[in-house]
Amino acid sequence: MPVIDMHPIPVRTGSNDREGRLVMVDGELTALLVRLDDNMHEQDKGKWFLEAEFRRLSRPAPFDTLEEARQWIGEHLST
Repeated sequence: MPVIDMHPIPVRTGSNDREGRLVMVDGELTALLVRLDDNMHEQDKGKWFLEAEFRRLSRPAPFDTLEEARQWIGEHLST
């Protein structure tokens, strides 16, 4: 099972969606998650969006929690 770490980082998205997490898998940058905070997201506000990925992960719907994102990333890594 890969080691998945998430490091807090502010993200300049051009909106109120600024809270981010760098996702490191076994020490390598793999993805960037951004917490949806802008009012235009209504039903997804507070969820985590896969803003960028670097290992060919398919883009799912926003995650309710960081733990849900961590589990999904672990299951969908392409080798």
